[in-house]
Amino acid sequence: QLQAFGGGLVQSGGSLRLSCAASGLQVDAYGIGWFGQAEGMEREFVAAISWSGSTTYYADSVQGRFTISRDKSKNTVYLQMNSLSPEDTAVYYCAANQYTFATARRMGEKAPYRYWGQGTLVTVSS
Repeated sequence: QLQAFGGGLVQSGGSLRLSCAASGLQVDAYGIGWFGQAEGMEREFVAAISWSGSTTYYADSVQGRFTISRDKSKNTVYLQMNSLSPEDTAVYYCAANQYTFATARRMGEKAPYRYWGQGTLVTVSS
């Protein structure tokens, strides 16, 4: 089970840190991804970290602004979001997969993710 939290209302240019707390699975045995879904839009990939922790992958739109990390002792994955803009407004979901991908790019596909948490809303005001 995955539980995402940490969303809220922030001004443009601000920062937030989202957390994805796992129970019943270990974050060092699963790849974890973050996906965002804006109102009326498809759920889109944001960032992912491999089960080994050795590989991270980001959507072009967040590269250099967002950072994914994990704390194995807390069994939690984080998404640090900096330089937020109104375009980042979305419900953010974390998800887990059990694959080792040949390329990091595949970490951005939704299909491999088997377990999904509930979302947490991030609203960025202009």
